[in-house]
Amino acid sequence: MMHRYALLILFFGWLLPGVSRAQQQPEKMVSGSFSQLPFEQFARQVETQTGVRFYFDPKAVDSLRVTLQVQRQPLSTVLQQALQNTPFRFDIDEENRVFVTGKAALVPSLPGNFFQPDIASGPPDLARADSLATPLGRARYVSGAEYQVHEFGAAGGTGTNGRATLAGHIRDQKSGEPVIGASIYEETTNEGTSTDQFGAYSLTLALGRHTLKIRGVGIKNTRRQVVLRADGKLEIEVEEDIIPLKEVVIEAEKDKNVSSLQMGVEKIDIKTMRQVPTAFGETDILRVVMTLPGVKSVGEGSTGLNVRGGATDQNLILFNDATVYNPSHLFGFFSAFNPDILQGVELYKSAIPAKYGGRLSSVLDITTREGNKKKFAGSGGIGPLTSRLTLEGPLVKDKSAFIISGRTSYSDWLLRRLSSPALRQSSASFYDVTAYVSHEINEKNSVYATGYLSTDKFRLASDTSYRYLNQTASLKWRHTFSNKLFGVFTGAYSHYDYAITSSKNPVNASQLAYAINQPSLRADFTFFPNPRHTVDFGVSSQLYDIAPGSLLPQGDASLIRPDVLPRERGLESAIYAADRIDLTARLSVSLGLRFSFYQALGPRDVYRYEAGSARSLSTLTDTVKYTSGSVLAHYQGPEYRLSARYSLTDNSSVKLSYNRTRQYIHQLSNTASVSPADIWKLSDANVRPQVGDQYSIGYYRNFKNNTIETSVETYYKTLKDFVDYKSGATLVLNRHIETDIVNAHGKAYGVEVMVRKLTGKLNGWVSYTYSRSLVQVNEGTTADMINGGNYYPSNFDKPHDVTLVGNYRLSRRFSTSLNFNYSTGRPITLPLAKYYEANSLRVLYSDRNAYRVPDYLRVDIGLNIEGNHRVKKLAHSSWTVGVYNLTGRRNPYSIYFKSENGQINGYKLSIFGQPIPSVTYNFKF
Repeated sequence: MMHRYALLILFFGWLLPGVSRAQQQPEKMVSGSFSQLPFEQFARQVETQTGVRFYFDPKAVDSLRVTLQVQRQPLSTVLQQALQNTPFRFDIDEENRVFVTGKAALVPSLPGNFFQPDIASGPPDLARADSLATPLGRARYVSGAEYQVHEFGAAGGTGTNGRATLAGHIRDQKSGEPVIGASIYEETTNEGTSTDQFGAYSLTLALGRHTLKIRGVGIKNTRRQVVLRADGKLEIEVEEDIIPLKEVVIEAEKDKNVSSLQMGVEKIDIKTMRQVPTAFGETDILRVVMTLPGVKSVGEGSTGLNVRGGATDQNLILFNDATVYNPSHLFGFFSAFNPDILQGVELYKSAIPAKYGGRLSSVLDITTREGNKKKFAGSGGIGPLTSRLTLEGPLVKDKSAFIISGRTSYSDWLLRRLSSPALRQSSASFYDVTAYVSHEINEKNSVYATGYLSTDKFRLASDTSYRYLNQTASLKWRHTFSNKLFGVFTGAYSHYDYAITSSKNPVNASQLAYAINQPSLRADFTFFPNPRHTVDFGVSSQLYDIAPGSLLPQGDASLIRPDVLPRERGLESAIYAADRIDLTARLSVSLGLRFSFYQALGPRDVYRYEAGSARSLSTLTDTVKYTSGSVLAHYQGPEYRLSARYSLTDNSSVKLSYNRTRQYIHQLSNTASVSPADIWKLSDANVRPQVGDQYSIGYYRNFKNNTIETSVETYYKTLKDFVDYKSGATLVLNRHIETDIVNAHGKAYGVEVMVRKLTGKLNGWVSYTYSRSLVQVNEGTTADMINGGNYYPSNFDKPHDVTLVGNYRLSRRFSTSLNFNYSTGRPITLPLAKYYEANSLRVLYSDRNAYRVPDYLRVDIGLNIEGNHRVKKLAHSSWTVGVYNLTGRRNPYSIYFKSENGQINGYKLSIFGQPIPSVTYNFKF
């Protein structure tokens, strides 16, 4: 606003008393019919028709409507009629610039400090004429940037085919961090795009003057004025939106769930995550993800995700593009990611982008913040079981930044106070450290580095101790080839290992160990021919290197015989391309193809079995030895991506999608939930890769000015060649693991209904999911079949699920949260009877997963207490008080049976059988 008033002052400084220079030139003529047209649109149409340029405050005229019908009338006459009976007046200068203001009088002279303005103190006071001292183009505060006109190219430029491309970044004004998913679009034509994970955008527009609008999560809406005569760069800084009554915002744009092409995608920012009460008071992104429709877990204390009927290993979890194999801490009670360092998460349940592959069910993409590029800052928290600290700041101001975050636990004090003697003798702890560095080399090149390390140790009422470790690292180089073409080159490394050590008895002291390593390289490119057309393409390759298990003696007195399984290696590569295009204003489509290749590599021994017989040691016929680097099995195939969106109205649309995915690695587990002792098995000559197809269709509609979102999605999935187990299967240190596993087929289908309110004192979402997940094993011999070859429920088949997440702000400092969850109990296999065979007592079991544990019901509440809102404080603090499982319901995690005195007795195991209160102190400086 400062700039247009400065122009007004400058304009009147040029005027001679009683003389209007604009009258010395021929008047521009205007024709047209305007009916209740907003003044801003009226001005744009007049600009297009006459070539004049308007200057005014959009907020001041937002309620002004123009109703006129004119035919070749002078511009001044048209403006007089348009502004008649309004508080506004206009003036036209000799350069055909039109100034519209609501002030009764304008200052006809320049302030004394016009050429040496004091802009360090921020925006001038608009109520005083002598404070209007900031000349055009000098303002450093964001609000003034809305009225600065950015010109690109020399006058008379023709661009390419009458169009030019504008590119740059959108960053936070205070921290310099990129704003991800912000939309930038042309005000009149609505041509636009969104920023990527680096805050970058590219927008191709017709030559001429444009007003660009910028909107996004947690930022104030703003705009920029540009004149395009050639390609150019425009860096945009935006202000954070801290309106207290609008804290829960999940989508980047209010209408994105309707207007975007993507379906089956959930985006959650860290502000939303903090609103959901969790066990022990710490923000847990995986717990929040589980509140979304179509996402389940097998029970309490599990961070394994079952997405739309898929197994836990069918989810690709990425942390800054590095794969994470075990995303949990402390028996699954905490996620592996420190919330203070996170930017947000994206969950793809269907229409998985072509750049992703290697998993059947979903992709969970977790991204960190870049750190504050302006000043040093920190944050942290102290809870009943954990504490955390995050430090960040610039390495080179406005160019590079670092962020380092650490978290540790101290849970033994709680175990010592439990009633169970076994638990009182137990111990558990973990820590994790994350470091991130970003550096902008120049306007075309930036680099980003991430390192992550976490370790868990625990011992449960015995001499056996457990340790597992996650390590990831990634290095990205982003290069801008042109305003229309970007490339990101990524190198990543992932490592996971565990060790189970028993040392109480020196004679039997041993250590069981397992490890997986995964280095990877990828190159991803994005090409923007125009705002309605986007092309993504790239290549990737990753090497799996697995040490599938070793048992080694511990100490000189140990009599344990060493047993080390040979390593497994496999190379997975892919090439992909995807084309997204808006065919019409209502119809958009995206077509993609990913072609993946997989090679199982030596050195390995491959076992051959009798054809047509069940695999067992008795049917083993041959052993084939492969040397190092030789290919012992090869698989490949296309992976299709298709999605389409048709807008029925401005606030409703229909979308459909189809995708095929392939998975060359399998998780083997003897538990229903994710366990630290789970192992991963590569596809080889005896274990085929998994293949999945998913079909989805959905209806989306928004209400009340896009503040209430509703959606209904239905899906059908087929799964082929995923792993299931024979009864009594041995998974650990099994050199012939293919004799205990079977290739299964599956199908999953369901409906997801969601209603989400984004703003206001009361906000949140409620969802209902009906889903089925069924398995069939009917290949091979009769001995290989399960349940007679018929479909049976998978371990995570839970047909009904209802979730409510609500937040209510009582005042600026106090807000409450509620989390309600109900779901059908998961399937189990029960003993039905006893019988004698060969003078031995045996147990007759039901068909696999023929029964269910009782239904699950839980209610959590939380209270967030903000500190006072003084600007100048040593640290800004808040308190989070919560109660997990408010009703104290004993939700069953599992049902198990024990033979006692000749009787088989059943027991129900509950993880949290009583309310769990927590208090957490959070601070930021």
